[in-house]
Amino acid sequence: MLKSKIDKATGFEKRFENINTVVFENSTEASKEVAQEIAALIKEKQKEGKPCILGLATGSSPKGLYAELVRLHKEEGLSFKNVISFNLDEYYPMEPNSINSYVRFMKELLFDHVDILPENAHVPDGLLTKEQIADYCHEYEAKIEALGGIDLQILGIGGNGHIGFNESGSLQNSKTRLVALDHITRVAASKDFFGLNNTPRTAITLGVKKIMEAKRVILLAWGEGKANIVKKSVEDEVTNRVPASFLQEHNNAVFVLDKEASSKLTRINKPWLVEKIVWTDKLTRKAVLGLALDLKKPILMLTDADYIENGMSDLLADSGPAYDTNIKIFNKLQNTITGWPGGKPNSDDTHRPERAEPAKKRVLIFSPHPDDDIISMGGTFMRLQEQGHEVHVAYQTSGNIAVADDEALRFARFVIDYNEKFGIKSEEADNIYKKAEAFLQNKKNSEIDIPEVRYIKGLIRKGEARATSYFVGLPDSQIHFMELPFYETGTIEKKPIGPEDIQLTVDLIEKIKPHQIYAAGDLADPHGTHKVCLDAIFEAVKVLKPKEFMNDCWLWLYRGAWQEWGIDEVEMAVPMSPDQVLAKRHGIFKHQSQKDGVVFQGTDAREFWQRAEDRNRETAELYHQLGLATYAAMEAFVRWHY
Repeated sequence: MLKSKIDKATGFEKRFENINTVVFENSTEASKEVAQEIAALIKEKQKEGKPCILGLATGSSPKGLYAELVRLHKEEGLSFKNVISFNLDEYYPMEPNSINSYVRFMKELLFDHVDILPENAHVPDGLLTKEQIADYCHEYEAKIEALGGIDLQILGIGGNGHIGFNESGSLQNSKTRLVALDHITRVAASKDFFGLNNTPRTAITLGVKKIMEAKRVILLAWGEGKANIVKKSVEDEVTNRVPASFLQEHNNAVFVLDKEASSKLTRINKPWLVEKIVWTDKLTRKAVLGLALDLKKPILMLTDADYIENGMSDLLADSGPAYDTNIKIFNKLQNTITGWPGGKPNSDDTHRPERAEPAKKRVLIFSPHPDDDIISMGGTFMRLQEQGHEVHVAYQTSGNIAVADDEALRFARFVIDYNEKFGIKSEEADNIYKKAEAFLQNKKNSEIDIPEVRYIKGLIRKGEARATSYFVGLPDSQIHFMELPFYETGTIEKKPIGPEDIQLTVDLIEKIKPHQIYAAGDLADPHGTHKVCLDAIFEAVKVLKPKEFMNDCWLWLYRGAWQEWGIDEVEMAVPMSPDQVLAKRHGIFKHQSQKDGVVFQGTDAREFWQRAEDRNRETAELYHQLGLATYAAMEAFVRWHY
């Protein structure tokens, strides 16, 4: 059985949970542990002379699991010759060699690297006619039944709680079938298909009934983005609105989570409700602020009765009456607010988020994509520049895959028109345009751009980033384009972080010797570009830590357009006036290729400037609701201690 090094919760502590849950420090450790369970099952079946029937999933969640299974095969001799696998689903229609097909996914991540017999690896057929689907699905289930059922089923979980492609509304006795994909599912997948219009509307999926008949079910979930749906599936009622909740009625199911995906579970989020805890400053702040928001009361209006009635009487016993704790938490929150993100010169900085000295700091803002700086911390970016700090911005990737094809063609045509207008003869430019035009006119959905098109798209985003930096007031010498190699694959799927990515980051930090580093702290997707860029910074900081200048360097984390720090986590909140909000909007508008229908919209229909403004306004409203001053907007930061 799965053993986590960090999750030692007892049955009592898990009493809010209706499914067995195991929490790991990170997805890598969790994947290795699940791989060990699968390997043990395969070997057990081999000893018995029986086949091992595995139900397999696709998506980002099982990637680490498959990588570990491949390692076990290559380095420890784990054989898959007795394995018969059945994949959960496939988009329909879908050619098996398409870059987005699950046939290709499974071959590239697992099947082509182990000794499973090709005839034993089953993935639903995306090339059937509509008339063939019903019989095919019946036969798919019949094959599983003839083998005695699935021994172990691996699952991921969708944002709406789907398992396989059994969307919200699926019945517990649903069979393998063709389904219409939920809009939420399609939007989540649209990044892989370069836009919602290219994303399939239907898929073939194994039914809930067959999943529930599996002898063992392991559901994997990583990242903060899965935390809410994990809580609903594990702690709330069983409902077909959240198909993953059906697993509460399975007699051998487990949710395997990393810390971030488990963060909303009651025993993690509100541990004082399930066990006696040591009331640290961090837990006290989390509990009190959460209580105030739940009760819609300012902090200073909370009473002893509020604490007692909401499971926090131990805090009163430890720390005295609510009045004292309220004042303490109110003051801590108030001290996070500063209009001087680089520190206020010649001031007492005892209770300020940043140091007063040096009065003029060297600041390095890392931006994973060419617009994250202005979207996520544009107000702070401008404030730092206006207050006289030496601000550098480093664009970590080209962001080229986020530019629409027609934009690339428009800019390539501009070069041709420019040359014609000024009498510049350039056969090379003409040939590049013709090559790009021919490719884009015949481009298939999700086909990888040729290098010329990628370079054009990268130049578009580079120009927009430079325009934003000019708008803020930076000279060229303080604008850095890193083009980290891990990103430059031309596909959504990126390479793992490599030594060159880390060295480029080390070199830039060492060159600038900053007093402040700002980095994107988005951890919702452990496989996303933001996370890889952040890992490069963390690794670089680790390398540079012995250097003397690092003793004076503080690392602040901001968040992107999709989420914000919890109010209990915020260590620096930079307020913005209405005029500053408008100035930030104008800075975001410099990124024209990301306006009016962007390639990677995500699940949010709002444009990036709208998301940023709404999020910043909501942060300010939270401060106001808790009894602090009213501002138009706020940008929030957390300090990373290394």
